[in-house]
Amino acid sequence: MTILSAHDLVLPAASLGAENPLAPLRSHQELHEVQNLADVPPDLRENIQYGRLHSTLPCLNQDGYDRDLVDTTFPALVLENDHVRATILPSLGGRLYSLVHKASGQELLYRNPVFQPANLALRNAWFAGGVEWNVGSTGHWTGTCAPMHAARVEGPDGTPILRLWELERTRNLITQLDFWLPADSEFLYVGVRLQNPSDHEVPAYWWSNIAVEQSPQTRVLVPADEAWRFGYAAAPEPGRRLDLIGVPEFDGIDLTYPMRHPRAVDFFFEPMPDERPWIASVDAEGNGLVQASTDRLRGRKLFVWGEGAGGRRWQEWLAPGLEGHGYAEIQAGLARTQLEHLKLPAATSWHWLEAYGRLSMGQTDAHSGNWQTARTAAASALRPVVDTLADRERAWLTVVDAAPVERLAVGSGWGALELARTGWSISAGTPFAEDTMTSRERAWLPLLGGQLPAADDVPDGTLVSWRELLENAEDNRLVWYHRGVARHYDGDRDGAIEAWTQAGENPFALRNLGFVTGELSYYERAVELRPDLVPLVAEAVALALDLDLVRAGRMLDGAPDDPRIRLLRVRYALDTGDAQKAHELLADGIQLATVREGANPLTDYWLAAEKALGTNRPVPPQYQFGMGEN
Repeated sequence: MTILSAHDLVLPAASLGAENPLAPLRSHQELHEVQNLADVPPDLRENIQYGRLHSTLPCLNQDGYDRDLVDTTFPALVLENDHVRATILPSLGGRLYSLVHKASGQELLYRNPVFQPANLALRNAWFAGGVEWNVGSTGHWTGTCAPMHAARVEGPDGTPILRLWELERTRNLITQLDFWLPADSEFLYVGVRLQNPSDHEVPAYWWSNIAVEQSPQTRVLVPADEAWRFGYAAAPEPGRRLDLIGVPEFDGIDLTYPMRHPRAVDFFFEPMPDERPWIASVDAEGNGLVQASTDRLRGRKLFVWGEGAGGRRWQEWLAPGLEGHGYAEIQAGLARTQLEHLKLPAATSWHWLEAYGRLSMGQTDAHSGNWQTARTAAASALRPVVDTLADRERAWLTVVDAAPVERLAVGSGWGALELARTGWSISAGTPFAEDTMTSRERAWLPLLGGQLPAADDVPDGTLVSWRELLENAEDNRLVWYHRGVARHYDGDRDGAIEAWTQAGENPFALRNLGFVTGELSYYERAVELRPDLVPLVAEAVALALDLDLVRAGRMLDGAPDDPRIRLLRVRYALDTGDAQKAHELLADGIQLATVREGANPLTDYWLAAEKALGTNRPVPPQYQFGMGEN
């Protein structure tokens, strides 16, 4: 018997905080810039160059979180039968938080004991653990820390299916996840469908990111003899390039053992055309998690943080109070690598079925020194599951459009708003009811009639796909603000500047003018109007440090007390020749919640201060975030 039930999950959690109201006029720097793009095969190169996302609009950044852990209740939906218990978090991107194999008592995933956002996602906030569903663009998706709609659907075998769905707003793709646990199954099935309801082609991207516990004996098994290696180290190391290598031996180690890597690294495995795609992580005894899928989801990947100081620091940062050896990620995607987008045609849906469960294959085969022996033994153990995947998918497709029978959680109202504008024809299985719109979405409805009343509060993220409506709306300062953002998004810099100038003494329009023109006076006027807005002040001071140290000092004199501002004070001290002050600020401790993956300013400033002082004190461990460090 399969039961679907609702529970409360209590975790020590940091507050996610408010969204950043400043328009994300460009995306975070992408770490995966391929330095040897000319050397890769033409089809791979074409996919890497296609569909890059230059802004997360209409989504705003989520960078208001902190690192104060307080017991917090999260809604959880649980699918359970006699063999497996799966816990899903609908308010956090539908994360598969836990998957327990009951007979052995084994937790098959890395289950983070806390909720601690960190700066790794497209919108900044991301948290480690479980299985994350990444859709839209290279990187952790815009919905990873946002709610999804959830409902019960009758499964093809009479058991309940847990359906989650939401509109991915940067691509306007409808994402559907159907969690299905047949009564007699030891595997959880996850049916995925991406619907492109628009009349034009859309770049498509999907990776299921699976966190698994690691130990020195953990081994990853996959049906592949080659992999594309991507490293994070700076020159003269191999660096950020894609190189095709053999599996399992690389650089004197067996790359399939995650804890043998000194630095952060990706391995994108070349799929073998004659085998159903799968990937597994097994422990010293040969037991662990396996993920398999139908053929559309061909890509497989291993990511490790590495055992250097930077990798260990990131693991502790993502899971404060970390016990054990942390985690690695095994992943599954639409393309061969995580650097690519594929072309999803207009009015088209793609679907596939994933299976998650326990693999038990024995110690000798799992850790055989003969790679072919190890992966062949795993494939043989998986055969009963793999051979039925196509039939399971066909059964699931009989209910993929079935209307939900019970609402379990409410996501955003953005899907309902887009339906009001477009009249898209979408599946009855993923409804966006009008009553899901909040005041935030309803504020845009008047624009469908040519007006957008100017409120005194902070502007929302601009609906960039509504540009034509914005251009034809009645003029006011809010319309001019959003026109400017939409124009900038479409590459019309001069038109954006004109629009923001028309918006008047608006701190958000002034900030955008400063951001685009590089003129500090716009930022100074914006800060005068909103001296309490930390992201604005931080941007303004950072620009002033590049242009005019005197004006930077004046801004810092009245700036709020925040770690982002304290870090800028360190830079100001260094730039004005006061290395002792910079050292004192760093020695006092700066806990920068939003330190970015791939960036390491705390270490950089510490070393700069030491060099200026003529001393050689080691970088404190809490400041070592370098992904390429040993």
